Amino acid sequence: MKRIDFLKTTGLIAVGAIGVNAALQAKEQAKKPNIIFILADDLGYAEIGCNGADKYKTPNIDKLASDGMRFTNAYTAPLSGPSRSMILTGRHLFRTGATNQDACVEVKPTAESLIPTYLKKAGYVSTMIGKQGQMQLEPSDWGYDDYLRFNGSGIYWNTQEKGKSYMLNGVKTPLKDKEYMPDVMHKRMVEFMTQNKNKPFFAYYSLSHVHGEILPTPDSKADSKNIYDDNIRYMDKLVGQLREELVRLKLDKNTILVFFGDNGTAKPNADAATIGGRRLIGQKGSMQEGGALVPMLVYWPNVTPKGKVSNDLISAVDFLPTFAEIAGVQLPTDKVFDGQSFNAQLHGQKGNPRSSIYIQLARNWYARNSEFKLNQKGELYDMSKAPFEEILVPADSQDPKAVAARKSLQAELDRLNPQGGIIDTGDESGRHASNVNKAKKAKKDDE
Repeated sequence: MKRIDFLKTTGLIAVGAIGVNAALQAKEQAKKPNIIFILADDLGYAEIGCNGADKYKTPNIDKLASDGMRFTNAYTAPLSGPSRSMILTGRHLFRTGATNQDACVEVKPTAESLIPTYLKKAGYVSTMIGKQGQMQLEPSDWGYDDYLRFNGSGIYWNTQEKGKSYMLNGVKTPLKDKEYMPDVMHKRMVEFMTQNKNKPFFAYYSLSHVHGEILPTPDSKADSKNIYDDNIRYMDKLVGQLREELVRLKLDKNTILVFFGDNGTAKPNADAATIGGRRLIGQKGSMQEGGALVPMLVYWPNVTPKGKVSNDLISAVDFLPTFAEIAGVQLPTDKVFDGQSFNAQLHGQKGNPRSSIYIQLARNWYARNSEFKLNQKGELYDMSKAPFEEILVPADSQDPKAVAARKSLQAELDRLNPQGGIIDTGDESGRHASNVNKAKKAKKDDE
């Protein structure tokens, strides 16, 4: 038997072909960009330098803007649990049931899938590092291949009750004395990138900063006059260190960095978060601009136009379809996805910008376009002076622009039909019931 016939009959040619195909497939996968989604906790729009912050310096975050793109109209839910649900599922809250902080734990993997599950279809390996939010179970139950998570929010040192330990891939791990949780998270992030540098990866990097309890950082001086500012500076430093590690690992040219806030500035720090001496109207937990408008930057080397500022409306539900398009993943058709890809904008193209966004918390919601917003009560607001003012338009106004806006925004609310979805049964504020009860008790004690 000739050698070529022997190879055919024994299948060794096919095996060789498979090996070649596997090599080509690996090469093709390597071309797919890594995606690192950095989610800051309680960091508002007016707390990064490139957005015009009066009191905070964030040179490393600002460099993401100068090297990439800055978005001025990015919105999400005003509290962290619902916000993270929007980001990770690409679906509005009345569809998932994550309408308030407590309701988020009722969302189950049997009903909803998150970004890593979809990207896995394109060969992506994934990690979740930091705050898991209000979701139940472990990150591995939601499709992550690797994780480091801590309980609660604002964990920095083991002197905090919830900071005694963290979970590392199913193993309860003590946070040692003098270990700083954000540094532990950064170290794990570097380990993950190093281990997976030859594969496309997705990292959900969910920061501790700058959620309270605000504590001194390793860089804080003993006589520091502004610990909150120290925390913003430390967070910014970690962003810079992450970029340095990407360069060291030779991953920087093929990695998309997204920086996003999970909701607006928390009330204790909202008065100091000014732009040009003006405070944003509202703050974390409110249905005003200061609750839902958040910082957003995207840096994709050799793709995003350098220093471009986009005024397009962006919703937190838009990340899933955008990442899926970049990865070449077709989303299932048996589920409603509310997101709209902005991949074209990242390439410097006009794309298909949103005409409006929808924001909800508990039993409150609104639809907003570039000039007006309409809430569930039928109240129309002129947003021409946002994010500093929201002007209530008289119900009987005959101003042509206001009349047209009311009609179009009401049509959008009718199309979405949030009242026909999962109805919120918690406190109207959307906050944890335990926190609401504490606030009521404190108010009663003061009376």
